[in-house]
Amino acid sequence: MKKRYLLGVFLLSCFIAKGQDSTIKSSVKNVEAKVDSVLALMTLEEKVGQLVQYNGSWDLTGPASEMNNKQKEENLKAGKVGAMLNVLSVEATREAQKLVMENSRLKIPLMFGYDVIHGYTTIFPVPLAETASWDLEAMERTAEIAAVESAANGVNWTFSPMIDVSRDARWGRIMEGSGEDPYLTSKVAVAKVKGYQSNDLANPRSIAATAKHFAGYGFGEAGRDYNTVHIGENELHNTILPPFKEAAKAGVATFMNAFNDIDGTPATAHKTLQRDILKKEWDWDGFVVSDWGSIPEMIAHGLARDKKHAAQIALNAGSDMDMEGGAYESSLVSLVEEGKVSQEYIDDAVKRVLRVKFKLGLFDDPYLYSNPELLENISFEEHKNVARDVAKKSIVLLKNENDLLPIQDSIKKIAVIGPLADDKDTPIGNWRAQGEANSAVSLLEGLKNNMNEDVEISYAKGANLGMGERSFLMPLKINETDTSGFQEAINKASEADLVIMALGEDAFQTGEGRSQVDVGLAGVQQDLLEEIRKVNKNIVLVLINGRPMEITYASENIPAIVEAWQLGSESGNAIADVLLGDYNPSGKLPVSFPRAVGQEPLYYNQKSTGRPSNPTHVTYSGYTDEKKDALYPFGFGLSYTSFEYGDLTISEEEFTPGSPIEVSFSLSNTGEKEGKEIVQLYIKDIVASTTRPIKELKGFEAVSLAPGETKTVTFEINEEMLQFYTANEKWESEAGEFEVMVGGNSRDLQTVKFSLKK
Repeated sequence: MKKRYLLGVFLLSCFIAKGQDSTIKSSVKNVEAKVDSVLALMTLEEKVGQLVQYNGSWDLTGPASEMNNKQKEENLKAGKVGAMLNVLSVEATREAQKLVMENSRLKIPLMFGYDVIHGYTTIFPVPLAETASWDLEAMERTAEIAAVESAANGVNWTFSPMIDVSRDARWGRIMEGSGEDPYLTSKVAVAKVKGYQSNDLANPRSIAATAKHFAGYGFGEAGRDYNTVHIGENELHNTILPPFKEAAKAGVATFMNAFNDIDGTPATAHKTLQRDILKKEWDWDGFVVSDWGSIPEMIAHGLARDKKHAAQIALNAGSDMDMEGGAYESSLVSLVEEGKVSQEYIDDAVKRVLRVKFKLGLFDDPYLYSNPELLENISFEEHKNVARDVAKKSIVLLKNENDLLPIQDSIKKIAVIGPLADDKDTPIGNWRAQGEANSAVSLLEGLKNNMNEDVEISYAKGANLGMGERSFLMPLKINETDTSGFQEAINKASEADLVIMALGEDAFQTGEGRSQVDVGLAGVQQDLLEEIRKVNKNIVLVLINGRPMEITYASENIPAIVEAWQLGSESGNAIADVLLGDYNPSGKLPVSFPRAVGQEPLYYNQKSTGRPSNPTHVTYSGYTDEKKDALYPFGFGLSYTSFEYGDLTISEEEFTPGSPIEVSFSLSNTGEKEGKEIVQLYIKDIVASTTRPIKELKGFEAVSLAPGETKTVTFEINEEMLQFYTANEKWESEAGEFEVMVGGNSRDLQTVKFSLKK
């Protein structure tokens, strides 16, 4: 009690304002003075303790810790731990916090982190799917709900959002991000940070967010997780860093570095990224946490001799907290004493951790997130409704030949077929937090819940897909041979007016460590599809998946294709809403779908080579055996109605930095149903100091129109939109000619030119 009083007196003496508080929004006052006052009381051992994070459960998301649980408990009591992860429930977090608050000298509260990626209990679409909605308000809302459910269970820190730009369908973790475009990913990053953290980090219904993985993680060689990344300065600054910069500007509380190396330097050891760019150039004041064990993994990288050497490299590079690596707690004290790590760097790291804890309100109430009353006040029914709403907005209609969809009243017999048709687990997706296994509404259930009673629905699985153990760590076995269920499916398909086939990926085919060389339909699914088509060509293919897939056969032979992703708790009901026409699909692809896996990595905003095309010769940048463009391009998505874009007009053909111009066009609904079109604005820099992409997304807007209605859509073009990381190695615009393009996807666009004068 006396020690707690001593700390309190010291804090009260420093409550006067000390400069401007940091960018992380919080109602807590005078944070910097409070941080300094606590730091002044700390021993070196206590400072190092704040930079240590322990795993606190057997629900492991990585290799097991070397330290036994008893030793962990003793270190908690001694104030040698700054944060824990995987400690879930208000009871568990309260007990862990009590170990610190009732035993340690300074009683500095713990933070409790968890991978809340697309929901905590209520599961929303996987992030790639949710991005297909292009609805930033909906994304902010789902993050807000995830924060409330997390906080009600003792968690005050999520390792989300993942804002790695990713262009390779082979990379399993592509499902966890927002796709291939830096602009769209930047917008999603800000929405997610706002949703998790609200306008007040000390609000017990908000939690600290994490921008990850800093940086380049989505560019792993050959799509392999944790792998080497080969990028130059131009691509780093123009493609990879923009979403992270926007997250930092939005006040994200923490960053997480990445497993990969970049041009020979592991991200955990990257001083230029962590100290020079993030903390100095961007003036960001949160803290950087390593990914699980990534600090000692530098030994395997061949950069560090041992854990002590790894700790020296990581701390000096700007990695503030060691997640389950055991390197900081075992080595930092001696490294400071030996002069290999400066006291200044230690103090800076500790201040960053303390700052976030103060902002969270933990010093005012260490048990703020161990309040059982919060859980009692949550409306899970409301959360379920939001899950259904965002899920249906995330569905993308890829093909609809002869208006097969929505399902017509004349259809009286429907055969629902496929290994994912009555799967209640796969829609939950990977990285499912506390989402209950087999708790999703399946496609079959959704149809039965919402279909008219006079429609006869039959079901046949046809074949298994994923088999054996289903867990985060273990590989999934795929059924490659068993076709014994084909005949039942064929029989039911032959008797139906319409076949709905649910194919794609098991939940445990995508996610961390689940890279694949083949991104087509795994196992016997393709054979099943072809056999069903022989007896009934009236097929709606519903894809349930976490990554872009190679579906060339289906695109050429199946009349209707719906990209339904892994949509979360309300998946089946949301898909039924679209198939039955209760919701007109409005989703647009956030990633390009390949014609063949050999096109990967694939993305719309490529650069033009010196030989971009040649219709008669082979001497150009393409393939001799396949087209080089996407099967379905970035931004693509159909509707049950049709939209017509009027001619593009521009207010001025040239402008200066202080005088923006406007581009306008009319958008008409020329169909018979109300619909929503996500109009997209792209810009091309024709001549620049470095080579530039053939087009870049720079704006988008959702426009809802009744049948026959026309609206004028206007975008402003300003100088900031034209900035990039130039040959001068800084962000700036350059005078010259540009093209502005507008349309419903990245391929089908109309263009006008303008100039920037400086």
